[in-house]
Amino acid sequence: MRLWAGQTVSEFGTVVTRTAVPLVAILVLGAGAPEVGTLVAVQSAGVLLVGLIAGAVVDRVRRRPVLIAADLVRAGVLLWIPFAFVGGLLRIEQLYVVVFLVAVLSVFFESAYRAYLPSLVGLERALEGNSKLGVSASVAEVAGPGFTGALIQVVSAPFAILVDAVSYLVSAASLVLIRSREPERLAPPAGSHIAGEISEGLQVVARQPLLRALSASSVTQHFFGSFIGALYSIYLIRDLGLSPLVLGLLISAGGVGALAGAALAVPVTKRLGQGPALIVTAFIEGLLKFLLPLAAVVPAFAVAFFFVGQLVGDALISAHFIVHVTVRQQVTEDRLLGRVSATINVLEHGVAPFGALIAAALAARYGTQFTLLIAAVGTLTATGWLVFSPLPSLRLAMVARTASGR
Repeated sequence: MRLWAGQTVSEFGTVVTRTAVPLVAILVLGAGAPEVGTLVAVQSAGVLLVGLIAGAVVDRVRRRPVLIAADLVRAGVLLWIPFAFVGGLLRIEQLYVVVFLVAVLSVFFESAYRAYLPSLVGLERALEGNSKLGVSASVAEVAGPGFTGALIQVVSAPFAILVDAVSYLVSAASLVLIRSREPERLAPPAGSHIAGEISEGLQVVARQPLLRALSASSVTQHFFGSFIGALYSIYLIRDLGLSPLVLGLLISAGGVGALAGAALAVPVTKRLGQGPALIVTAFIEGLLKFLLPLAAVVPAFAVAFFFVGQLVGDALISAHFIVHVTVRQQVTEDRLLGRVSATINVLEHGVAPFGALIAAALAARYGTQFTLLIAAVGTLTATGWLVFSPLPSLRLAMVARTASGR
């Protein structure tokens, strides 16, 4: 409960910063498209540069101190923005540094977080724990943007970032208050080095049939999902002539869907089993992607198609992600959890920029509708990785562990 409460507050703070930082660049520092694009690039660079190293470090030490340290340092880094703004010292280069450092620290937090949860609640309750945390994230996605807009309107973008800094302090405090003792980590074997440990994490993901299927499917989804992310707003507003208001309402519907999906992940999984739940959610979500190019064929139903795609599609994505993370936690040895999580995270983030660039090139040559059709076909193929794996017969994933972490 302490972990859940702290992360609920932190999720709201994260949404605030995600919205406020670009506005600091635009409204306060006069940044244009190149500068805002650079902010996105340095964030991705932080994930890719340290992701695998973070996973190896997290597997060497107890996870809770890493979580607390990451929260405290992120709070301190973010505090620089309002303080520098008040002192007239804030520059776009400093914003780049802050975004990069927060991304790096968040990689450490995410790797440790996914590895820490099973040791706190037990493998048999990991699905329930992930579902509750998913509900908090979804609530923040629904309510956070509106709250952020009002906050920026009242106190300005630099001071709005104070909310995220405080949220990290609340998260750190909630972790400090947890009394459940985390087992000591086993010391690495004599002569081991970080490169060898990273390689072991990569090999586990590549060789373990369930992890290989999960990672391949997720990477495929992220690659073709970046097509949609890059073109969605342009397609709705420029090609179909919908208003920004409709766009905002559709995105909000996706947040509501994600909330429903997080709440339904446990009952759906109990009814179908973990493997079938993953396959069914991925397959239906892939089919719904075809509503995007179809909307241009029957424009009278465009809004209805987009609404169903956002509401139901995001519900399926949310439920799928929760089950995916749970299976990953349950089939991976505790000593490898940080590296496995980091490996998959780096692969997902690594393909997304390439997908966005390819989508832009295809749209310029063949049109947005055709490119979105490719995205829909590609997203649907991600289900194939799951079907041709041990997942169809998987009801409950579990790996035997000892208290020592072996």
